[in-house]
Amino acid sequence: MSSREQFLKTVNHQQPDRIVLDFGATAVTGIHVQTISKLRRHFGLQRKPIRVIEPFQMLGEVGWELIDSIGIDVIGAWGKNNMFGFHNHAPFKEWKTPWGQRVMVPLNFNTTVDDAGDLLMYPEGDTSVSPSAKMPKSGYFFDAIIRQEPVVEEELNVDDNLEEFGLISDAELEHWRVEVDKAYYSGKAVIAGFGGTALGDIALVPAMNLKAPKGIRDVAEWYMSTVMRPDYVKSIFERQVEIAIENLTRIFAVVGNKVNAMFVCGTDFGTQDSTFCSPEQFEEMWLPYYKRINDWIHENTQWKTFKHSCGAVEGFMDSFIRAGFDIINPVQINATGMDPVKLKQKYGRDLVFWGGGIDTQKMLPFGKPGEVREQVLRTCDVFSKDGGFVFNTVHNIQANVPVENVVAMLEAIQEFNGK
Repeated sequence: MSSREQFLKTVNHQQPDRIVLDFGATAVTGIHVQTISKLRRHFGLQRKPIRVIEPFQMLGEVGWELIDSIGIDVIGAWGKNNMFGFHNHAPFKEWKTPWGQRVMVPLNFNTTVDDAGDLLMYPEGDTSVSPSAKMPKSGYFFDAIIRQEPVVEEELNVDDNLEEFGLISDAELEHWRVEVDKAYYSGKAVIAGFGGTALGDIALVPAMNLKAPKGIRDVAEWYMSTVMRPDYVKSIFERQVEIAIENLTRIFAVVGNKVNAMFVCGTDFGTQDSTFCSPEQFEEMWLPYYKRINDWIHENTQWKTFKHSCGAVEGFMDSFIRAGFDIINPVQINATGMDPVKLKQKYGRDLVFWGGGIDTQKMLPFGKPGEVREQVLRTCDVFSKDGGFVFNTVHNIQANVPVENVVAMLEAIQEFNGK
């Protein structure tokens, strides 16, 4: 069976011949550029600057040599622009990271250094305006810079929080046609994040792609607004969903069912041991809008819908199902209540668990290779029964993770698959 055939069995809750693997297909299942370089050395691949495929988190392009070496089954189709609003594809230039690694970045990847030695990034790569993100001097990825204008209650305008959500252009449609074709004809399963469907994703609220963002752009203010200004937030979601469905209609006319899964939204609802809101608030404020998007996708396409949410979200699983999501990621098994056995038994008939293969906060960076192996074998045994499991870590593999632990994880997957 091909990678795509194994994937389709998996997401349709049929037992595949082996566990399907994703490393690098999305912005929440990726690998830091530093770790990719170490993996290439481990597999004896040619040393070269790694392309930064997602600059906010400094995720690297896995590349076909490593895809083949690892046995990856899922390929991502990536958008024309990145989170900073500039073209994210060739031509590239070489850039030296603060930790000394040479990487390939888009031409408008323009940075400066402030008085504290921190690295500053700019919307659309325009250094003449205020920076929108900062990488601390000793850091390995960027954090958003909040550029919230003073909130004047009577002047709040829903349109200000919709500036980045417009109808798709012909150039973007052509980009998606080419990008999806490239992924589809690889024979791998294809996941795409077409954008515009992220309802209140905190990574996107600060609008790092806009030079002068208006509306509610402070993370804390946004969270407060879901309680203090619920009608304002719901008005944003209402219009955003209308635009999204129009765009998805146009996109589907171009890419059709060459896409197997769509990354719908990355809004986090969980912390390590609790949630950002109650299930009742989720049902009122988010579920109706998610359901409209998912219903359109299921009624008009064969795509599976992918929902990312970190944290202790076991109490939201029934709501995710009613909202129409097929796939949940990252399955944070180290968070309160996220026991793999319980999750699989209670929700495994309805939800595909994409991730959860190993804890990336403690085990992968700080465990011993033998401990890594044991956890991978245990989670695979639980999650893989009757399909419904795509192996990935709990969120992205970060920098400074011991390569021997990553290798132990990969070898444990092969061991479980009987290779």
